Amino acid sequence: MINAAVIGFGTWGRTMVESLEDGNPPIRITTVQTRTLKPDDEAFAKQHSLSIAKSYDDILADPKIDAVLLATPASGHLKQIEAAAAAGKHVYCEKPFTFTKKEAEQAIAAIHKANRVVGVGYNRRFHPEMIKLHDRIKAGELGIIQHIEANMTYPNALFLPPTVWRSNKSEAPLGGLAPMGVHALDAMVYLCGEIDSVYCQSSARVVQNGTDDTTSMLLRLKNGVSAYLGVMTTTGPSFSFQVFGSKGWVRIEGVTHVAGASSEERRTRQFGTCKFLPVKGPVETWEAERLDIVRATFDAFATAINGGAPFPIPPEQIIHDSAVSEAVIRSASTGQVEKVK
Repeated sequence: MINAAVIGFGTWGRTMVESLEDGNPPIRITTVQTRTLKPDDEAFAKQHSLSIAKSYDDILADPKIDAVLLATPASGHLKQIEAAAAAGKHVYCEKPFTFTKKEAEQAIAAIHKANRVVGVGYNRRFHPEMIKLHDRIKAGELGIIQHIEANMTYPNALFLPPTVWRSNKSEAPLGGLAPMGVHALDAMVYLCGEIDSVYCQSSARVVQNGTDDTTSMLLRLKNGVSAYLGVMTTTGPSFSFQVFGSKGWVRIEGVTHVAGASSEERRTRQFGTCKFLPVKGPVETWEAERLDIVRATFDAFATAINGGAPFPIPPEQIIHDSAVSEAVIRSASTGQVEKVK
């Protein structure tokens, strides 16, 4: 059994714990650590029989802990990953991995040097509907892929106090990019390859808490496919992802992680109605199967640690995803089309 510690004990740190409670989990979370310990944190830890570590250093010094699961702001990921690798721990890192290519390369290098396994929480690519779409594209069933279009929205920024880190522009640049948009960008890379350039515009239309709430991106992939992504943090919850090809299109609809939703909903209900409309022939409509995609990422992470199949998101794609985020942030600042370097 792989023993792990969760670092960061907000909503998503708790969701990690809840995803590994049932059905013979491959990872056992024994310990949690958070910068600010609140009474409800202590109550949750007690309810789930978790130890509370005083510091990250204490976690790294514990020989009984095999892996750290980071549910912390991206700005601290590099140092946390380097320290974990030096301590001989495997690392699962919530997205975004980092906001720059350089930091991603340094983090991956540290893990490789320590001969440890790295996983990252781009969990939507683990869903069966995304895997089926990937296989449909590779089999040529959509013909020549022309365009990808995605929208991800939720109302969470309407309820965020200005003191939390998600209201800090240095921690959460471009509003919905980090909590939502990076999932869609990673899916584009998974389905159709690396992204070459991006133009981004971003603004605060509704909230004035320090970060943006309305962000849109135009992208060009290296193979010529065009793409659009819009993320908004002050409207109703939605997720839509559509791939257009010369033989037809596929559209996946669902929801995003709405503040206050149950753990089960956050983990299993992101994918809903799916549709395939070919150029010739009848439309196909179906409901996505329900899968705990948080648990699915941990299953894959544990398999890799135990010497099985490598984690499905390879290091070069983890690095590229960070490079894309870096270019998006840079474009929003310069107002220009920016190359993904």
